Amino acid sequence: MELGKKIRGLRFKAGLTQEQLAEKLGVGPQAVSKWENAVAMPDISLLPLLAETFGVSIDELFDLSAEQRLNRIENRLDIEELLPPDVFREYEDFLQAQLGDERNRQRATRLIAYLYWHRMYGDARKVRRYARDAIRAEPGQITCQWMLTMAEGHAVRDWNLANHARAVDFYREVAAANPTERLPLEYLLDNLLADRRADEAEQVLARLRALPDADELLCQVYRAEIALARFDAPEAERIMEELGRQYGEDSAFLFEAAQYCARKCDYDRAIEYYELAFQKDPARPRFQDALMGMAEIWEIRGDCRRAAETYGRIVELLETEWGLTEDLSLQVARDERARLLARA
Repeated sequence: MELGKKIRGLRFKAGLTQEQLAEKLGVGPQAVSKWENAVAMPDISLLPLLAETFGVSIDELFDLSAEQRLNRIENRLDIEELLPPDVFREYEDFLQAQLGDERNRQRATRLIAYLYWHRMYGDARKVRRYARDAIRAEPGQITCQWMLTMAEGHAVRDWNLANHARAVDFYREVAAANPTERLPLEYLLDNLLADRRADEAEQVLARLRALPDADELLCQVYRAEIALARFDAPEAERIMEELGRQYGEDSAFLFEAAQYCARKCDYDRAIEYYELAFQKDPARPRFQDALMGMAEIWEIRGDCRRAAETYGRIVELLETEWGLTEDLSLQVARDERARLLARA
């Protein structure tokens, strides 16, 4: 439906004359007449007030299809760091309604999880800011220490709180229900290894390697990580050296080697491998993961200038290869560069 016809229909439904609507919007009656007859379009700044006057969302003004509204929600979540409360509620209500539509249920389920994660991520940044200020003022007070731990994923002393048993159980369930899917097994392995449950990890790795689309390089890296989980560093080194001879300068291997070295705090080698992985990656656009690993190591070493320079490379990558101008990931990279420059 055209916007003019939509405005006319909503005006009739609200029992308003053109003059009354014009008065509410602060425009002349002729303007409303032109909109309804498709002679002119309302100024974009009037759309929120139009929607408020009729008790509808801006999307409803344009009579967007469900798919168009889903696209719009996803795009906005990708771009904006925080949603206004009224927009959040509008999106929440729409996505909840779509859960009952078989055609859109799967995507709506994913997007409503994204919506809640998006708010959680934004709120966690606020928690980090204020909890840090509170801890600096009262370092002996535990409440904000715990809030910061939860917001940033800090290590905790208590094994009963730090273990990944629930994640293991969840991915074991998903993997059992989807025996040909590779990703649940990889997440299951990651969580088992985080808890050093090496024997179980070895059994899961055998299942992963049996899948036709298993990544053999990644499976071999998991072998090395299982050896580390058993505190067998020489065996882990032997496996990684063998992979180096086999895969040479393949960017996927170089990235995994960087990850392996970073976990061992062998930062010189990790930076070398991350840089090689980034430079030799044949894909365009390239992902930012290798650069992020380098930035983390520079900051760990206290070299905030180099860390900031690396985030500058991330900003350049996102702008040039990805063509981003206002994406959330781009804003985060810019914020991190500014934070590190301030520290430097």
